[in-house]
Amino acid sequence: MEKRIHELTLDMVGCRSVVGTADELVMSEKVYQIFSSISYWKENPQHLSRLPFLNDPLGRFSVVASLKGEKCASDKTVVMIGHTDTVGVSDYGDLKELAIQPDKLMEALKHVTISEDARNDLGSGDWLFGRGVLDMKCGVAIIIAIMEHISRDIKNFEGNIIFAAVGDEEGNSGGMLSFVHELIRRQEKEGHDYLAVIDTDYTAPRYEKDPNRYVYIGTVGKLMPSFYVVGKETHVGDPFNGLDPNQIAGAIINKINKNVAYSDVADGEVSLPPITLQQRDLKEEYSVQIAKTANLYFNYATHRSTPDEIMENLRQAAQQAFSDVINLLNERFNVYCKASGMEYKRLPWKAKAMTYQELYEEVKAERGEALDLIIADLKKKLMQDNTIDERLFGQKIVDKVHGLWSCKDPVVILYYSPPYYPHNYVSGTTPKEAKLLDVIEHVTRKHEGQYKIIDKKFYPYISDLSFTSAPGDDRILALENNMPAYGSRYILPIPEMQKLALPVVNIGPYGKDAHQFTERIERDYSFKVAPALVYDTILYLLKNGD
Repeated sequence: MEKRIHELTLDMVGCRSVVGTADELVMSEKVYQIFSSISYWKENPQHLSRLPFLNDPLGRFSVVASLKGEKCASDKTVVMIGHTDTVGVSDYGDLKELAIQPDKLMEALKHVTISEDARNDLGSGDWLFGRGVLDMKCGVAIIIAIMEHISRDIKNFEGNIIFAAVGDEEGNSGGMLSFVHELIRRQEKEGHDYLAVIDTDYTAPRYEKDPNRYVYIGTVGKLMPSFYVVGKETHVGDPFNGLDPNQIAGAIINKINKNVAYSDVADGEVSLPPITLQQRDLKEEYSVQIAKTANLYFNYATHRSTPDEIMENLRQAAQQAFSDVINLLNERFNVYCKASGMEYKRLPWKAKAMTYQELYEEVKAERGEALDLIIADLKKKLMQDNTIDERLFGQKIVDKVHGLWSCKDPVVILYYSPPYYPHNYVSGTTPKEAKLLDVIEHVTRKHEGQYKIIDKKFYPYISDLSFTSAPGDDRILALENNMPAYGSRYILPIPEMQKLALPVVNIGPYGKDAHQFTERIERDYSFKVAPALVYDTILYLLKNGD
């Protein structure tokens, strides 16, 4: 299959498919035509379909291809996914027209400044450069080639495979979220017993000169805890008479940002600590009045913590950060009073941090059913404005609800912004999890030779693997109640994800510099070893299905 994977990779890299553009339609159609040209799908067109994204203004679709083994009747089914979209090409500068032409690109890269590591790889001849070659068109090529190979001897194949080539993975996962619904539909109609989900997204070195190759059983999750900070406005000529929300926001950042105390640890693997994605005050004009409100949100990686646990931990962190600001301001005001010959009196501020749900309940107690009508009307207006993204959508609702509250004291309101990616922790506590762990251990040991292959518990990059399971209702409630955008601008198929509850594994090509203009794959591992790992994982899962 090595030659076939190489050919398919070059063919797909040569088709531009930048996320969120009409290019994605062209790419999906190419994948559909590739399958259509293979004998099995020519003879069984019912096993190939276009699956439209839900409510997509571009009309994008995923390609769903399935194989039904004929050796004997079986409901055992392996699910496979891969994404066909890429990030943009602006990072290539004046070489952007060559980004999808690997041969010409590699020649051009010889004459520009690149890192020493990239220069060495370029000169070796062992690497292939180009946009999407690593993330993740080689991975899609691996799946297509394997399915094509299996289809040639379908009479001796036992079990089923369902593969979705999805788009929008680099955006809002519209392709995968539609596929979740489709998996449930097929399960109910055809009685599939799904065993696991295999993704072939990219793998990369974990540290400088890392000699290992990795297989990831499970995936990291992501939340976006957000803080709406209300201070007290004042004239800059009377600074201690007000409370700067930017200072409180800064204290929250200092408390949480890159603080490993907020990392998840599971099976000895530590998630990346939270990091600030945005912080800004909400003052729209220039004046000599300080801002009254500010907003910030974090990227928060999870291995095992659930939305309710994180909400409470960060509420306590915000409370402490707010208290620290008040103490610091009193110290500085005292110094100022002494220096100015003024009498010092402690500033009136009191620290208060609360969740959006708590704010909603406070205002609901005052406004009754009118509050829900006001929120519904605001959501309707916001939904008509496509320039307002999901983060701003939620912030505007928090701002509106807070403005209706009779309490005007400074406060920090903690809520969630979209998106949400549940982690998938494959601990071995269920039969399907235990089976997947056993299969991967066997397969990686079987193929370990030239490369040391290490299996780890969490794919470290956000991916569509997150949407094949979700925490139980009691755990997820904190997300839904504290994400103002949920249910309108942002919707997840939570019940379907909970019903699937599938363990996941990522076995992908190996490369470097994803999302950089030196994106590349190592040919040998990516075209030979990774496909062998994927192929054997499929066979062993189905062979040991019972």
